[in-house]
Amino acid sequence: MKKKLGIISLLLSIIVITLSGCNSTKEVTAKIPSVDEITQKVKQATDTSNMRIADAAGLKKLYDINSDELEGFSLLTAPSNIKSDEIAILKVKDSGNVENVKNKITKRIDKQLKSFNGYLPNEYYLIQHNTVKVKGNYVIFIVSKDAEKVSNAFDEAFK
Repeated sequence: MKKKLGIISLLLSIIVITLSGCNSTKEVTAKIPSVDEITQKVKQATDTSNMRIADAAGLKKLYDINSDELEGFSLLTAPSNIKSDEIAILKVKDSGNVENVKNKITKRIDKQLKSFNGYLPNEYYLIQHNTVKVKGNYVIFIVSKDAEKVSNAFDEAFK
């Protein structure tokens, strides 16, 4: 009888230890990259050497977004007005303002569609097939033949 109780106790101890080991929790934290890190990933994914780097005045002019609404941004634009390539990486200060920033990007898209409609079909196509993505407080807007590569680079920056 004592032998059976000893074996049962031993088996119960093994089960308890095994189950408590399965219950451990691992915290997974997502990487929060800087705007510069994302920009570097994007530049590795596509050739941006012909694109212009816009400043806060360019951001305001093209999107009606004040730089003080953002923690940081990177804005790459086409080298001339006959190209539509554009990549905007925006880190919004207030998460409640992300939707407002997206709306301003939509206005930019609409303006560009009107400008290129019936003028340059290949550029119009790129604008029509733009990408706008949000991850937390980050918003990226992409008009590029390499939009998928740029989008993937954006995603990779958070891994």
